[in-house]
Amino acid sequence: MSHKPYPVARPFWTPGTLVMAALMFAMFVTLVFRYTFGLGAVTNLNNHYPWGIWIGLDVASGVALAAGGFTTAFLAHIMGRRYYEAVTRPALLSAALGYTFVALAVCFDIGRSWAIWKPVVYQNHNSALFEVAMCVMTYVTVLWIEFIPVLAERWGSRFAPLAILNRMLDKTMWFFIILGVVLSCMHQSSLGTLLVIAPTKMSPLWYTQLLPLLFLTSAFAVGYPMVIVETTIATSSLKLESEMNVLAPLSRITILLLGVYMAIKVGDLVYRDAWRTLLDGSAQSNSFLTEVGLGVALPWCMLLFRAVRASRRLLFTASLLIVSGVLLNRFNVFVVSFKAPYATEPYYPAIGEILVTVGAVATIFFLYRVAVTWFPVLSAQREEVSR
Repeated sequence: MSHKPYPVARPFWTPGTLVMAALMFAMFVTLVFRYTFGLGAVTNLNNHYPWGIWIGLDVASGVALAAGGFTTAFLAHIMGRRYYEAVTRPALLSAALGYTFVALAVCFDIGRSWAIWKPVVYQNHNSALFEVAMCVMTYVTVLWIEFIPVLAERWGSRFAPLAILNRMLDKTMWFFIILGVVLSCMHQSSLGTLLVIAPTKMSPLWYTQLLPLLFLTSAFAVGYPMVIVETTIATSSLKLESEMNVLAPLSRITILLLGVYMAIKVGDLVYRDAWRTLLDGSAQSNSFLTEVGLGVALPWCMLLFRAVRASRRLLFTASLLIVSGVLLNRFNVFVVSFKAPYATEPYYPAIGEILVTVGAVATIFFLYRVAVTWFPVLSAQREEVSR
């Protein structure tokens, strides 16, 4: 199946979009309180727990789950596998929206959002956080540059400068695609580097000098499953063809990528002798077993069977487990594994933190729906057309 992308002609305001709008409104109200009364008014952050789910989920997990953008671009454009063009634009859109909200989540989390520009001027070249900041900022720009051809297809005839810019990009787009892949690999690994300097504040189940490698290989492993999940949700909700002929081959690649990640993770755990705490019944050990058992080992075994890869429902289930496993991994590394030395009570996210996180996810879904309704992003045809 290879169709030209087109705007989806479906009713926009549905019960689902109304729910997303309500969650967005709740997030907006919470952020008004956050910027009026400070972080303490809507979060449980303090001097012992300087970050929570806005970093563990909104930033770290958001960056990982947006990996479908650069992995699909690498496959379709750098490796020349044009067969996967049908899912490249949706993956690009998801990555652009995801990274944009990652940047916004950082603004929400830091105490003085108006000072976020300072790393650009006051540069610390020995800081992994500086590299993450520069790479993410540049990659967000690259992602929206890569999206310009989509905008030009819709509005190029109305806005001459947009059409001219699109023609200029025809000769240079290869540069931005390669740059996007390089930048992604750099900051995906550097996110793991951030906590390498905190060996005494992390559980041995997650602390390792291989954190940068584990973050990078897990991003590779989750890229195509994320494409499968988002494509399946989009085609199902909009009543479009399933595109299983494109998604099933991606799952075969995932077997290798997820297997490499699992081998490194388990091998490192055994090598460091950290496996001895796995069955102590603590919240950390249970969370680790859930992450690796249900989020890595189980879906990897499922994908080994051709019947799973050929079934839309089973493939979606396996991919969703992988996505959930990587999401839990980032949450575990940044939140669950973190041990504040002098804290008298553990950290639990406040209702305000949860509302902002859920609202951000709803906003991404809402804007995704806006984009596929107005612009040529999806290639799958309506189900009734294919019958």
